[in-house]
Amino acid sequence: MELIRVGISACLVGQEVRYNGAHKRNDRLIDGLAARFELVPVCPEVEMGLGTPREPMNLYRQDRALRMITVETRVDHTDRMEAFSARRLEELATAGVSGFVLKKDSPSCGVAGTPTYELDGGGMRRDGSGLFAAAVLERFPHMPVDDEVALS
Repeated sequence: MELIRVGISACLVGQEVRYNGAHKRNDRLIDGLAARFELVPVCPEVEMGLGTPREPMNLYRQDRALRMITVETRVDHTDRMEAFSARRLEELATAGVSGFVLKKDSPSCGVAGTPTYELDGGGMRRDGSGLFAAAVLERFPHMPVDDEVALS
């Protein structure tokens, strides 16, 4: 029997790809999903060429747009992430991915309620989606997409 393919944040399956070199494996979630689905790990930040560990990034509001910028050195990775997302999502569509489980609060993978900040140092709000997650939702508007907290 062929399993349905589901894209999943690589850190959730135990890959040490987070900014600090760690993972966020969720055994309960993974055990439940792996029995029913073929899990296809994705880490947008590593796959677009950022190392592990790496400088943390946040989402910053600029007019109506969100920018993905490193916290200390202020390197803007927005354009790279958007270009990567378009390419990778086309590959995942061709591979037959039928849904996504993404990492909550990630500047790349947070589905909703992801922290965003003012560029000028203003306060934090939980009103964003990570750049990869936003691209997933735009490219696949009818596909199930959620984070690990909603499914745990």
